[in-house]
Amino acid sequence: ASIIGTTGAGMLLIRPLIRYNAHRRHVAHVVVFFIFLVCNIGGLLTPIGDPPLFLGFLQGIPFEWTLVLFPEWMVSVGIVLFIFYFLDRYWQEPAPIRESAKAPLRIEGAFNFILLMGVVASVIMSGVLHFESYMTVGSLGELHYQNLLRDGIMISLAVISMLLTGKSIRASNSFNFGPIKEVAYLFVGIFTTMIPALMLLNARGAELGLDTPAKYFWLTGILSSFLDNAPTYLTFLATAMGALGLDHASQMIESPVSENILKGISVGAVLMGANTYIGNGPNFMVKAIAEGAGIRMPSFFGYMLYSGSILIPVFILLTFIFF
Repeated sequence: ASIIGTTGAGMLLIRPLIRYNAHRRHVAHVVVFFIFLVCNIGGLLTPIGDPPLFLGFLQGIPFEWTLVLFPEWMVSVGIVLFIFYFLDRYWQEPAPIRESAKAPLRIEGAFNFILLMGVVASVIMSGVLHFESYMTVGSLGELHYQNLLRDGIMISLAVISMLLTGKSIRASNSFNFGPIKEVAYLFVGIFTTMIPALMLLNARGAELGLDTPAKYFWLTGILSSFLDNAPTYLTFLATAMGALGLDHASQMIESPVSENILKGISVGAVLMGANTYIGNGPNFMVKAIAEGAGIRMPSFFGYMLYSGSILIPVFILLTFIFF
């Protein structure tokens, strides 16, 4: 997730995971923990991993800075995996015995990994290149050339993949555009309705009494659970910079006080995106793919029962250890 992004890792691994567990009656919990770990917590280590961290990189926070979050990542991943291990053993079911001829292991369509690395490289490039000129297009505002170049490369690589990958490979993976369409419709609504809330936070955020990393961690995380975690991250980053009297995001790592606040914002935005299906884009996509495969996933509030009982205690522990 930290190498190819939470969305990339989620889409790459969810279908093999579902096939591997196809014989089981109790499999919904596997997908829920997959959302916790792969679609959210796993992406904490690099700006490529999760959109909030990438936006921080675009604002000027060094690319390698996120590696300082390794202790928070390790504690979170370790505890959640530990809980999953025992819960999964409780619902363990023996796999059916199959008689199959020996065949060499192979990956079909492996050239797509090269295209995937091209996507990752284009994302990094857009954060490194900074063209001074830009174009202004009506209500879209400023369109920066490095972002247009990034998006053009990503679209081109996707088209190349669609043209060169055999249809039988996509069919055997039950590939379709249904899940991404659902996410697109959902997040158009979320981004539209969240604008007033973000405007209010930008205008009055300094009055919320945010003066410790723990408060930034929890408020960023709670709002990231129900809004989208990327703009929520930017809002609280701007709030923290205003409260500290800083002009540039890169100044957040220049003192222990401001860096700890940045850690709280970053960890809250990434980890608490796992609290609901709408906290991070891949959450809902993975849910849709699992349901398309016949898995009965928890409802919105049923999922929150999982996250509330498993993740919230982890976040409380992180608060006492790190914030």
